Amino acid sequence: MNQILILLTILIAAPLARAQDIVSDWQGTLNTGMGELRLVLHITKALDGSLKATLDSIDQPGANGIPVNAVTLRDSKLHFDVTAVHGIYEGKVAPDAQTISGTWTQNQSLPLQFKRSSTPLKTEHKPAKPSDIDGAWIGTLDTGAVKLRVVFHILNTEDGLTSTMDSPDQGMKALPTTSVTRNGISLKIEAKQIAGVFEGSIATDLSSIEGKWMQNGGSFPLSLKRVKVPVELELKRPQLPSKPYPYHEQEVTYDNKLQNVILAATFTIPQGNGPFPAVVLITGSGPQDRDESLLGHKPFLVLSDYLTRHGIAVLRADDRGTGKSTGDFSKATTLDFATDVEAGIAYLKTRPEVDQHKIGLIGHSEGGVIAPTVAARNKDVAFIVMMAGTGVPGADVIVAQSEAIEVAGGKNPEDAAKDAATEREVMKLIETEQDEAKLKKELRDKLSGHVPEGQIGAQIKQVTSPWMRYFLTYDPATALRKVSCPVLAINGSLDKQVLPEQNLPPIRKALEEGGNKHYEIAELPGLNHLFQTAKTGAPAEYAQIEETMSPVALEKVSNWILKQ
Repeated sequence: MNQILILLTILIAAPLARAQDIVSDWQGTLNTGMGELRLVLHITKALDGSLKATLDSIDQPGANGIPVNAVTLRDSKLHFDVTAVHGIYEGKVAPDAQTISGTWTQNQSLPLQFKRSSTPLKTEHKPAKPSDIDGAWIGTLDTGAVKLRVVFHILNTEDGLTSTMDSPDQGMKALPTTSVTRNGISLKIEAKQIAGVFEGSIATDLSSIEGKWMQNGGSFPLSLKRVKVPVELELKRPQLPSKPYPYHEQEVTYDNKLQNVILAATFTIPQGNGPFPAVVLITGSGPQDRDESLLGHKPFLVLSDYLTRHGIAVLRADDRGTGKSTGDFSKATTLDFATDVEAGIAYLKTRPEVDQHKIGLIGHSEGGVIAPTVAARNKDVAFIVMMAGTGVPGADVIVAQSEAIEVAGGKNPEDAAKDAATEREVMKLIETEQDEAKLKKELRDKLSGHVPEGQIGAQIKQVTSPWMRYFLTYDPATALRKVSCPVLAINGSLDKQVLPEQNLPPIRKALEEGGNKHYEIAELPGLNHLFQTAKTGAPAEYAQIEETMSPVALEKVSNWILKQ
């Protein structure tokens, strides 16, 4: 729901008696299906003893020193993520600490084995005399669903032109490209590992490059302009808080013993004498970090900061299999994520700073479905806040969402209605067809002509995932009727992903049917799915809006909780 399909995807010891020292250079080869990428992993140790690392992709010009985040080694299991490309690696160190065998996950899972290296491979290109197009070039890619800024950094080297690619609105930097070819005014930049190509014509005055970006069967206009001042590349996110904070912040972990998952989280505690009311923040769909980072925004960081400054302790965790949390996100359903939330509640009950009788849940989007699911069966939940949570089965939400987004993006309402009818047929197929092979064939037939051929396989994989199958048929009203604690349900009037007119009335009805008299339903004017002040509410606006979350929404949630 609040996860957007992103075009820019994949880039990408000593014996046990010595506690498996993995500080070294490691080499591995990633077979993407469209070619092989040789990788060099440099693992070092910080002064405090923690592990840190960088990654080189030596077959991709300029892809050296890519930062590696959250390196952990527990019981021979190595985990790290590369935030710049939204990639995660999980592997097991061999007893002799000479190999690490595991899986690289980035929209798909691929086997990747690293071997300890004593002679690192060449990874650098020596700069040469600058060409007339050296430097940074910026443009905006309009996919219809979202607008993303793209930056190419072109550099002439002794080996020829090279480049890296940034997606500032996604917080991704230095994504390496495969090759840069220039023939007169024609320029071609390839990223074979993601099946992406930019082709353009260089203007005579060298001020622009007009062209198109092609990927997985889709083609989108992309006009690049030379970056004259670095400030053009900076994201404006004025609400992001700066340290030092006027409250206490701790990095914590806690176990979901039921499903063998370790959740990594940030716990913020107000200044003063507790115990304080506390909340667990629950992210929306798709693998999300603890800040619910999206398109340069960090909604949960902004929300957590606001609540903690107003006397409410906050626990926010990386989703399982994301960031520093363990587990397999791809096999989990909404019901599985609910057990992660319950582990968070159990953790808060161990904290002396928390009033154990005032622990609540705040869920955004899918998190707004999870919150009542947990509250219906866990009496430790004192209240819940549903921010753009749903009130009808997922299939209905998705069909309405797609149609609304297309209309908001300028599509003819009649054509959008036809597309919605096709999507409704697809949802019905997924719900009713049990034969996996037959389902995939029928889905391919349905999607053919509506989706670029190169994207059909990925779409089929996405819509037949365990999460999707569960979400499509789950009716939130079932849990809402059993929720007895106070409930605040809010939506933005311009929300095109969870339509307020479709979902708020059923939420009210279910609570009434269950006999809950302590609830408030509110539609906040002019706000979108992220609770930003918007013009149309279309996801294409998300990255362009500087505001991360409207003060109206922040105040509404905080004041309501404090009244409880």
